[in-house]
Amino acid sequence: MIKLTHVERSGPRCLSLAFSDCSHGEWSAKDLLTTQTVLTKPLSDRAFFERAFISFGALGCPNGLELSAESLHRKLVDADRLSSAEAT
Repeated sequence: MIKLTHVERSGPRCLSLAFSDCSHGEWSAKDLLTTQTVLTKPLSDRAFFERAFISFGALGCPNGLELSAESLHRKLVDADRLSSAEAT
């Protein structure tokens, strides 16, 4: 089971994510923000977005939104934006 081990802001609405399998990549919330739901709309505010944290291995936000590490990992793999520690 993949878990997040580190989260760091890397740009506007972007986070640098590190995973328990020693892979890492930059995730953009751009697609998520287009959904404009009750849980995703607050992420449009920069200060709110920057309060993202790791919650039991998932990406958490102060309003209760959680994104599983596995889904984030899969999205980065599909977008060819995931690197392994050996590749750096």
